[in-house]
Amino acid sequence: MKKYSAFAIAREALRHHTGWTRAWRDAQPKKRYDAIIIGAGGHGLATAYYLGKNFGITNVAILEKGWLGGGNTGRNTTIIRSNYLQDPSAAIYEKARSLYETMSQDLNYNVMFSPRGVIMLAQTHHEVRGYQRTAHANALQGVTTEFISPARVKELVPIINLDGPRYPVLGGLWQARGGTARHDAVAWGYARACSDMGMDVIQKCEVTGIRSEGGKVVGVSTSRGDIDCDKLGMVVAGHSGHLADMAGFRLPIESVSLQALVSEPIKPCMDVVVMANTVHGYMSQSDKGEMVIGGGTDGYNNYTQRGSFHHIEETVRALIETFPMVSRLKMLRQWGGIVDVTGDRSPILSKTPVDGVFINCGWGTGGFKAIPGSGWAMAELMAKGRSPLTDAFGLNRFQEGRFIDESVAAGVAH
Repeated sequence: MKKYSAFAIAREALRHHTGWTRAWRDAQPKKRYDAIIIGAGGHGLATAYYLGKNFGITNVAILEKGWLGGGNTGRNTTIIRSNYLQDPSAAIYEKARSLYETMSQDLNYNVMFSPRGVIMLAQTHHEVRGYQRTAHANALQGVTTEFISPARVKELVPIINLDGPRYPVLGGLWQARGGTARHDAVAWGYARACSDMGMDVIQKCEVTGIRSEGGKVVGVSTSRGDIDCDKLGMVVAGHSGHLADMAGFRLPIESVSLQALVSEPIKPCMDVVVMANTVHGYMSQSDKGEMVIGGGTDGYNNYTQRGSFHHIEETVRALIETFPMVSRLKMLRQWGGIVDVTGDRSPILSKTPVDGVFINCGWGTGGFKAIPGSGWAMAELMAKGRSPLTDAFGLNRFQEGRFIDESVAAGVAH
């Protein structure tokens, strides 16, 4: 892998940029790997990367039925935060947030991490109490957050209207070291690093079956032939239930579409991320000037990757109350992502009933912010059989009643 640097740019400029090589190899599948990761999104690629970096396991294939990063990794609103209430959630999300801070240097790829800060608005007295509780919990967890006044919110976000007709701003939970990153670049950076370690990133390779003998995985069947492996990681978000069926077990998840949109680009007007969770709208401004707006999930299970007028109307109507200037903008594009949601609104990182098969799913609306922490923990789980970061997120918690209830702490009604 050629190292990217200012010197490399200058050198290539002098020779008309003829010396650049592909970021990752277009690999062909081998007959056997030590480990196979199904899903070349952010979580799958991060898992493969940390298998190699932390444990020296590089005979790895990452299989993707479509194109790299074409699922939820390329369809989210790029928010990064770790201000969760429950201890296991805060631990894995804070691990992810801290890894984002050095990711560009670690991968030698600019993921455009922007620690601009995240405000979660308190617009009811119930939210005020809830966020104050979260701030106290975060202090005990070592996560730096604070509950701020409406005046401080206005200072950070001058375009906000504090006196909304339905939901005035009563304060907010502020995480100064939260922010955003470029979602495509995260996937590309991990893929480049994995390829450099000798791993095979194989696109347009759909898994059609999971083969096991005596209760242990032996490989997968794909649209490009059978591939053997010792360990198998399933990291496919909304399609996790489908793969689990192939392996012979069921998952307590459901898949729904989560929608988002962006406005036409405008001059810089907001340099923080704002989440208005009572009305379920969140907004930030991209480096291109677009207002990136996230909405809610559909009220029914589906696998669509497009938006709907119903949610656009709901989300934009709510945001106009808090940000009146939004009413004058035109929508540039809209889309949907397929999110997988568990009953307690927390992820599953776990061994499965099939020996050698591991599952990473159930992130709901919080998948992008967790990518490096999820990959770090999943790699440790696959390599060593357990990880302190995944202990609480096992499948057995649903049988034992050890729920990690983030339905309120997550700040969204997904």
